[in-house]
Amino acid sequence: MQINTDYLLGILPELVTYLPVVLFIAVLSFILAVAAGISFAVVIERKVPILYPLLLVALSFLRGVPALVQIFILYFGLPQVMPALSAMSAMVAVIIALSLRTAAYLAEVFRSALLAVDQGQFEAALSVSMTRRQAYWKVIFPQAARIALPPAGTFFILILKDTSLAFTIGVVDMFAQAKIMAAASYNFLESYLAVGLIYWLLTAVFTYCQSRIERWVSQPYQRN
Repeated sequence: MQINTDYLLGILPELVTYLPVVLFIAVLSFILAVAAGISFAVVIERKVPILYPLLLVALSFLRGVPALVQIFILYFGLPQVMPALSAMSAMVAVIIALSLRTAAYLAEVFRSALLAVDQGQFEAALSVSMTRRQAYWKVIFPQAARIALPPAGTFFILILKDTSLAFTIGVVDMFAQAKIMAAASYNFLESYLAVGLIYWLLTAVFTYCQSRIERWVSQPYQRN
């Protein structure tokens, strides 16, 4: 059996037209995950009464259950007990599911990053008449962000690849279109390989961009 390279190369332009859908889901999910992850990290670090034990249980569930199962629970399961959720679109369900799952991991990333910053720097900031808020925003958070950047970038790439799960609940994305084309032409290997090549290229591009950003934010901390 030979790979039909002409067919593979021919469908790439059509698959790329669905790239904005993939990027929209990935970027929006990551932004929401970062916001939620920071909130979760604050609750965990401060051990907020009532919220803290409930959050630990929720995070354990989000980390322990496969992403596909979470998407199905959110899109098909919850509307049974909360009818108002029946109006939720498939894309919204995917974004919420990926956001919460990633936030569960980012919460620990952000908490560890904050703990990695020397507490003495916070005290030094207060000693030069900074308020607690200024000390966090101008001294602690920038350093914590630099520490959290590498693992956070990795989780963005994981979200990018997990967008391929969106087709399971009816979102017409790149993988869904490849599945349709494969069923019509019987060129299954070529269709799925084309999707794989696009995801591979995306991952390589974002990995390179991440390394450049990490190098840029580390410049002030490098010794000459």
